[in-house]
Amino acid sequence: MTTHLHRPPTVTARTADHAPAPAAYTATAHLNTDSHGTRPYQPGHTLTQVTRADGSPLRLVFHASARITDHEAAADAAFTVGNYQGPDDNGQSWPADVRTVSVGDIVKVTGPDHWIIHLSVDSCGFSAVPEPTTLVNLTGTRATHRP
Repeated sequence: MTTHLHRPPTVTARTADHAPAPAAYTATAHLNTDSHGTRPYQPGHTLTQVTRADGSPLRLVFHASARITDHEAAADAAFTVGNYQGPDDNGQSWPADVRTVSVGDIVKVTGPDHWIIHLSVDSCGFSAVPEPTTLVNLTGTRATHRP
């Protein structure tokens, strides 16, 4: 006589082709064309978004980590990159022909939760400001670049 053995069903685990992307903050700098490094941002100041050489927006990426824990830390990291002090977490550096980020500029930060905040660069730290309404595209004139 033979005995039939019952085996538990086998489950085959499938792995993803690649791991999900880590949570990240994206920062975009808007340079103040009315006040370069001398006065704080005021609503109504004209701003222009920093772009790459091809005209596309320059978006700096910072992965959520022990160093980047919130929107302000991401803005601070963008300020560092915007002052030629290294790349973002994807290896992207600040364009050599674009002026540095300074007092009066705005850093727009989008968090992993898609929450957006606009932070004014102050002489010490950042201040939350309403979304700027006076944005101009100066890519064609390269006005955001150093003389």
